[in-house]
Amino acid sequence: MSPFKIFFFTALLVAAFSFSAADFNTDVNVAWGNGRGKILNNGQLLTLSLDKSSGSGFQSKTEYLFGKIDMQIKLVPGNSAGTVTTFYLKSEGSTWDEIDFEFLGNMSGDPYTLHTNVYTQGKGDKEQQFYLWFDPTANFHTYSILWNPQRIILTVDDTPIREFKNHESIGVLFPKNKPMRMYASLWNADDWATRGGLVKTDWSKAPFMASYRNIKIDSKPNSNWYTQEMDSTSQARLRWVQKNYMIYNYCTDHKRFPQGAPKECTTSS
Repeated sequence: MSPFKIFFFTALLVAAFSFSAADFNTDVNVAWGNGRGKILNNGQLLTLSLDKSSGSGFQSKTEYLFGKIDMQIKLVPGNSAGTVTTFYLKSEGSTWDEIDFEFLGNMSGDPYTLHTNVYTQGKGDKEQQFYLWFDPTANFHTYSILWNPQRIILTVDDTPIREFKNHESIGVLFPKNKPMRMYASLWNADDWATRGGLVKTDWSKAPFMASYRNIKIDSKPNSNWYTQEMDSTSQARLRWVQKNYMIYNYCTDHKRFPQGAPKECTTSS
């Protein structure tokens, strides 16, 4: 290969990397925490910390009506009991819409609980919870929210863990009218987060830290995500996750819904 071709090929690689690289300085503001949230490495890394005085959080500078957002996160290692690390979308107001990833910490050696929920017009109660099939504190992993007019798909390392479809035709609320902002935070919730609040935060281990990188936000409606559906391969992977790693599903909580599961749980379409 000639020197010119080598140079040209290298330049293309650099340009492609620069185009794909995320920049927290451009996309987000550290919203709270009094210095506990830090943007590092020229905008390529964002860390949140929690101590007994305060947690921290950041939010996108822009609101989005539909979109696909990817975030790589490395969770609090060790004894993270009582802590909650989050990545979610939320609209403004008292009747808000919201799509949640919440990572509930636990004692050393016990798995994190990944808590998901969907709110529309301030009404949630659609919780599904999972264990993960890897250690989320050892390395960064990609968590994604795809939100289009037909469905919400939550994925972990490109493996779907949850799909919430638009079933407005049978009277089920679906978030589609309010733009949402992306938020992320690390905070203390030891009144409920670990074993229903039985295990408290061990402040001798503070400060706790979670790390975020490679944020990617696509809100262009002419992109593939705007009409994306679950193909047969994705559906098979979803079933695998829900069979092996789901630990709570509101659809099967008969004590909570003694009159029968909510309508969206019983439709097959």
